[in-house]
Amino acid sequence: MAKKIIVIVTLFFGLIGYSQENTASPYSFYGLGDVKFKGTQDARSMGGLSFATDSISLNLLNPASYAGLKLVTFGVAGTTTFTKLNNATTSENAKRTSFDYLAIGLPLGNKFGVSFGILPYSAVGYKIINFQTVGSEERASVFTGQGNINRTYLGFGYNVSKNFSLGVDVQYNFGIIENESIESIAGVQLSSRERNNSNINGVSFNIGGLYNNKISEKLNVSSSFTFSPEARLNSENLRNLATINFNSNGSENVIALPKDVPVKDTKLIIPTKLSFGAGIGETNKWLVGTEITFKGSERQNNRFEDVNTNHSFENGEKYAIGGYFIPKYDSFSSYLSTVVYRMGFTYEKTGLIIENQSINDYGMNFGLGFPLGLSKLNVGVEFGKRGTTKNNLIEENYFNLSVGLSLSDKWFRKRKID
Repeated sequence: MAKKIIVIVTLFFGLIGYSQENTASPYSFYGLGDVKFKGTQDARSMGGLSFATDSISLNLLNPASYAGLKLVTFGVAGTTTFTKLNNATTSENAKRTSFDYLAIGLPLGNKFGVSFGILPYSAVGYKIINFQTVGSEERASVFTGQGNINRTYLGFGYNVSKNFSLGVDVQYNFGIIENESIESIAGVQLSSRERNNSNINGVSFNIGGLYNNKISEKLNVSSSFTFSPEARLNSENLRNLATINFNSNGSENVIALPKDVPVKDTKLIIPTKLSFGAGIGETNKWLVGTEITFKGSERQNNRFEDVNTNHSFENGEKYAIGGYFIPKYDSFSSYLSTVVYRMGFTYEKTGLIIENQSINDYGMNFGLGFPLGLSKLNVGVEFGKRGTTKNNLIEENYFNLSVGLSLSDKWFRKRKID
């Protein structure tokens, strides 16, 4: 087990270096940013179903699943995202690699389970250049943003009965987000720069329930719910104005002392989220199910109250369908027969409206789970589209390649000496 822990720590530090700018979406400017966490790699490959659990893998979407753990389990994962951003006239390509999560699950007898870990919850990362003519002046505006809201959590699960379990995650959110805009006029040496910084922190919760029951000799039914009440994060805001020019190599020079401008601190809202899921399947053979999620994102807000007013928020929804298939999990003659084959489809109304256009997200997922004894290597791909080119907005076509490692073992075993 020590070797496995070393592998996890090595992967963690290799991935965490990429986590500071793990999105290239211009829509990450608004609200919480681009919400990145969609579950462990096996769940993501099935569209994010929160009721698909087993006793040797972590399910970070539903804390009730911790009660079903039979082995000590470590999970770590990362994703590389390739994005093509299009508007009505041009297109750009972007690539980002991000750390997804590092988590540990511990069984505590037959009734209890506990899990704790860290993950990037949301991210801000964009660069937009806009040229326009005002009267006789040619103006250029450059907008950039970067930062993350990270999350640590501690969760508990309890088996209420043989078929039903409940759980809760206590989550601490923290991070720093920076936005910058630079305005320049053609033929004028000096430019103006506005830099906005937010130091964000606060507590949130996630409550979950799981029900599993055998309805025939082979078939099982599963159902779940999760509920995250609205949370308010403290956003301590700072605005700085400066006059700058640029060197020949593109670096900035500040001409005068930067000026701090008073700006209000805000309460950044993580909206209420409620999900219901259900599925049917045969243990260690196949599963198919669906899940619906409702978000109270109409109440979302931005970090600065004087942000551009060309947008608003509406309540969000997400629909998912997915499942898995294992040809023969206990095959000794064919390794490919023991591989888990996963698929999922999602549609999400994100809750963001810009220029009277709802920003929607469509995704298709595929994944493979390669057994490594009691552990598993999960690989997943996702194709998707978010946004629209209407009203001069941006459409994002993305391809995600994800890799997750789940390591399981039994601790506190007594050594037997013959």
